[in-house]
Amino acid sequence: MSPLPTRMADHWWQRPGRFPGRLQYHWHMLFHDQPAVRDLAGQAQRRLAGLPNLDLVRPQWLHLTTLTVGFADEVSADQVAAMTAGARGRLAVVQPIPVTLGRVFYHPEAVVLAVEPAGALLPVLDAVTAAAEAAGCEAKPDTEPWLPHVTVAYSNAAGPAAPVITALGRRLPEITVTIRSVSLVAQAQVGRTWQWQPVAEAHLAVPASQADTLG
Repeated sequence: MSPLPTRMADHWWQRPGRFPGRLQYHWHMLFHDQPAVRDLAGQAQRRLAGLPNLDLVRPQWLHLTTLTVGFADEVSADQVAAMTAGARGRLAVVQPIPVTLGRVFYHPEAVVLAVEPAGALLPVLDAVTAAAEAAGCEAKPDTEPWLPHVTVAYSNAAGPAAPVITALGRRLPEITVTIRSVSLVAQAQVGRTWQWQPVAEAHLAVPASQADTLG
């Protein structure tokens, strides 16, 4: 992911096997319980508002893509159940992971917030990858190498990158959040957005202090 591209490109090109409305399984880290992430994304989007050729990601669709699995019409219900159980079992021994957001990355197709340190979330990626492969599903990370990020805007046309970079800059106020779960979703392209239906959620281990309280 280049931090400073000179040109933007259309994110909505036709991906192999993909067409509007066709569902594909993904493991996403979602932020429904992390208002600070939504607030930070909102700060970025207010600076970008009014620039042409950008599709701002609505708060409910903010996500960190962890693993792309297979198309929903090619994955059986038994495979989904096995993959979900496998992810839950593997993540039950992984402690919640604190990460920071604030640094801005620029991809030719998107403006994103880096999630750092990048290696901190590898135990989650490894767990869902192993679970998917054990269930006989295709499994590939969002990028190679995997660079965890939260997209705040997608480019929908070719054009210069300089106005976008000038409007937003390289860094926003840093926040720290804790990743406590990862969600399996069935995702489709809807217009110029990625939208999904929740399928399952796998939680990381409950910290000992909380376990004592629950007990």
